[in-house]
Amino acid sequence: MRDDEWPPLRDLLRRIPVHGCVWVPVLLCCLWPALVLVLSYPLARSARRQAHRRFPPHLHRRILDPQVMRVQRIRTWAAVAVTLLILVVYGTAADFEDLQGQYMVRTALTPLLLLLTAPLVILMLFRFAPPAARPGMRERLRPVIRSALWYFGAFISVPLLAGLTVSVNLSVQGYGDRSVFSPLITMVLCVPALWMSFFVFFATASVIRTLFGTSEVHAALPALLTGVLVWVLAVVSPAVSGMPPGPPFIQVCALLGGPLSVSALAWWELDRLRAIHGVTLRG
Repeated sequence: MRDDEWPPLRDLLRRIPVHGCVWVPVLLCCLWPALVLVLSYPLARSARRQAHRRFPPHLHRRILDPQVMRVQRIRTWAAVAVTLLILVVYGTAADFEDLQGQYMVRTALTPLLLLLTAPLVILMLFRFAPPAARPGMRERLRPVIRSALWYFGAFISVPLLAGLTVSVNLSVQGYGDRSVFSPLITMVLCVPALWMSFFVFFATASVIRTLFGTSEVHAALPALLTGVLVWVLAVVSPAVSGMPPGPPFIQVCALLGGPLSVSALAWWELDRLRAIHGVTLRG
């Protein structure tokens, strides 16, 4: 399932190690999960293909520093370990129940906050850049803007399609005898909303990883955006999901440890870009 192209539903079912005669009791016992799989998997496969076409997940930075990438991975796993340790020592059952919801909220907030902070950072870079370099940067900025507009439009369309489905369903139910068609109409209207939800889900994973491909504008832009975005998240996250568990000292360390470590790595990456590759903010 990690391949660039998911297999069709028929091929996927063939790979499941279940004999043909066993499918009948399996479907009888798990009718609804099987029905959801049959109906939603083709939509998810199509949405994933289109999302990766519009937002390529392998759109790496122009300058890849293996040492920086290695330290970033170590820092990520260390953050996960520290988070789990704090939850195990100080967390309650409610904290573990809210963990997945908080992760989804932060994942959804990150691209939106990126849309708000990226223009400010890009304007700062344009101000630092020499006049001769600005036309080329402006030309490379256009695909980034188109990608951001595509994502914003897809993100906004999900609640709009869901609201349209609910409103049409309520309208159909008010026509008396015609309400027997309400489930069918609801199912038909849910298809575009579900497809767009899958599209936004797969696009978000690519956007967070590639930052809308901003490295094409300037090689230092991803590090700058990461350093700014992590502090914006540090301010927004407590208001959305609350403070982490534990005594006040642990809460402050958990809240500031992430942004400080990410900022230090971003500064180190900028220093290596300048020292090894000659990339400067004014270059």
